[in-house]
This record gives sequence, C-alpha cells and structure tokens, in this order.
Amino acid sequence: MPRRAKAVYVPVPLQATIDRVQPMTGIVLWNDNASGLAALGDDVQLEFAYFKYSDVVTGPGTYNWAPVDARLASAAARGHQMIVRFHDTYPGHTTISIPSHVANAADHVIGYQSVEGEQTFVPDWRSATLRAFILDFYSKFAQRYDLDPRLAFLQVGFGSYAEYHLWDGPLTLGRTFPSKAFQQQFLEHLGATFAQTSWSLSIDAASATYSPFSAVSSLRQLRFGLFDDSFMHETHSSSNSEYNRASWLFFGNTRYQDSPAGGEFNYYSDYDQAHVLDPNGPWGRSFESFASQYRISYMIGNDQPGYQTRARIRQAALATGYAFRITALSSDGECVQMSVRNEGVAPIYYDAWPAVDGHRLGTSLKGLLPNAERSASACIGPHAIASLTVAIESDRLVPGQQIQFNASLP
Repeated sequence: MPRRAKAVYVPVPLQATIDRVQPMTGIVLWNDNASGLAALGDDVQLEFAYFKYSDVVTGPGTYNWAPVDARLASAAARGHQMIVRFHDTYPGHTTISIPSHVANAADHVIGYQSVEGEQTFVPDWRSATLRAFILDFYSKFAQRYDLDPRLAFLQVGFGSYAEYHLWDGPLTLGRTFPSKAFQQQFLEHLGATFAQTSWSLSIDAASATYSPFSAVSSLRQLRFGLFDDSFMHETHSSSNSEYNRASWLFFGNTRYQDSPAGGEFNYYSDYDQAHVLDPNGPWGRSFESFASQYRISYMIGNDQPGYQTRARIRQAALATGYAFRITALSSDGECVQMSVRNEGVAPIYYDAWPAVDGHRLGTSLKGLLPNAERSASACIGPHAIASLTVAIESDRLVPGQQIQFNASLP
C-alpha cells in the first residue's frame, strides 16, 4: 500500500465572535420567574429551582419525578438548563419536607423550631430511617439525571435553605442538623454516585461547628463545587479573614479547576440588590472583578431584571465561565489541526469537542483552564480547505444551545 505523502498544512482563515451568553454560565433566574425569563431571553442560560424531598417521594420506594421533569422540560423548552437544590429545612415553612413514611417512622419525631424567628419544620436527624432515605434519594436522583443534559448543576446541603447552617435556630448535631459522621457518609456517597453531574456545597460547609471537613481533611479531596449565597455584600473579601473569603479559601483556591464556583447575589439589603451590577458594584468593586477572583461560572440574580438593563445583565453574564478562542487552524486537505485557548475566567465542566465538518477532533476542552491552550488534530477525509465548518460540540446541551468561540485567523 503506497505511503501517504508527507502532509503540508496550510493555515485556514476563520473569523468568529462570541455574541451570546454561553451554556452553563451567566446570571441565573428562578425557573418560575416568567416575566424575567421572557425579558432576558437567551441572555439567560441557567434557571434555578428548589424542591422538597416530599415533592418527589410519595411512599416507601415510590418516586414520582414529574415535578422535577416539569421544571427541566420548561427550562429546556426555552433553550436553558437547570440548577436544582433539595432542602430539608426552610425558615418559616412548616410544611413537612420529607416523605410522610419517613416523617411518621417510629424513630422520627416530627418537630417545629424557631428558625430566623419563625416556626419551621426541622427534621429529626436521630432517625436512621431519615438518614437511609437521604442516601437512597441521591442514588435514585443520580440514576435518573446524572447524564441528563437538561441538568447543568446540582446543589446539595443541609439546614436552612440547604445552605449548611441553621442560623438563628437551635443547632444540635445529630438532631436538628445531621451528625458529622453522617455528613461524611453522605459526602462520600455523593462522590461515588455521580459520574458526570457536578454537585456543589455552600461555602458555609467550611464551618468546623457544622461540618466534618476540618476534622476529616480527606473530604476536601472530593470533587465538588461551591456556591456563595451572600455574594458581594459590603465587606465581602475585604480581607482573607473575612467570613466569605475565608470560607472560599478553606476549600482551596484550585477547586474551580474541576468543579464550578457559583452562588447568589446577597439579600443583606435592597441597596445591594439594586446596585450589585452597577459598574463599580454596590461597594466599589465590580461584579466582573469578583467573577474573575472567584472563577465564577454562574450567579443567581433573580431580581436583576428589575434593576438592570438587559444589556448590562448580558455583559455581566459574559464575564463568567469559559470563553473559547481558536488560535490556530490548518489543513492539508485530508487532516486538520486546531488549537483552542480559554479566554474566560473558569473551565467548562463537561466534555466539549472541537469539530470540523461534523468530525470531533478527539481532544475535549473539559477542564481547560483560563489562559491555557489545547491542540487537537484528526484526519477527516478529503475536504475543501476554504469551506470548512468549525464548531464546538457537546452532548451536555439542550436544543438551541451553542458553544461559541472567538477567532481572528487571516
């Protein structure tokens, strides 16, 4: 068989511009914010929803995923993906958040506590039935949704809002909040259960009072992201010992390399909400500055359509997550070579493949760090160099989503 002549690669011209918010990044609205979602359109790529465990589980081993599926489907119909969080305690809510067969089990005492000054259902973590249920729930959730492109990220946790605290409430580990031993079991279970979906914890899990991370340092080796639900308050990051900053630092400054960093604009004051996306933020620092510092992929900003223009929200969203640039493209008529750099502030956390004429080049961009570059090549068969179709493809997108790239190759 004759040997193929040595390839002579020639540069391929390519011009492209990222002009829309990228999948799995940006400013997040709640899934039920119909007016905000309508106003922002494709300038939102992520939607958020809370659930109670009792929304899904109606009896022993009986899982009705319809409420979750409905949210995922409604977001996907808009070309968006979801961030989902289940909570066991929600201050001011007395509705029982766990299935009735768990709440009424012989080893579980239904109780209400004052949390943030309001009567609140708080589960009884002495209950082995409850603990077993929680582990089984996330096993079942992973079986159903781990590979579902409608789900971008999962947020998990215990206590108020599942944010890993019971602020202004009666903290008793092993009763009103899970014991550290069970938390360790839970975290290790999640690490073993989810193969694809990125799951995240509140930065409040840094607390040695609440969590086992200080005592069991190996838990920090698990691959999970972080979310900060009081982002950009007045003293946020004023020093390395400031609460939020110290909590981020506790989990290490390289966690973003494998798992997403996100959160929610703080609700400490109406002023903060109104001005958080001002050019200099509410307290002298822009959102873009914080996004770069913390490698933010997403930020819940449900009220922002009432305070900021669509153009400003888009601008802020484009300052989050990844942003790819094709820095080199060449072809010899049968094979192609390409180099891609990440010009964003964070990686993409799912596989995304450079592709030419529908052929994926075999090098995923997953985990490509900011300012880093990867090269890929493939022999795709004879082709017209002047009319190559270049794309970045991913199986973790919903219809209508597109990973764009910048390019300025003469």
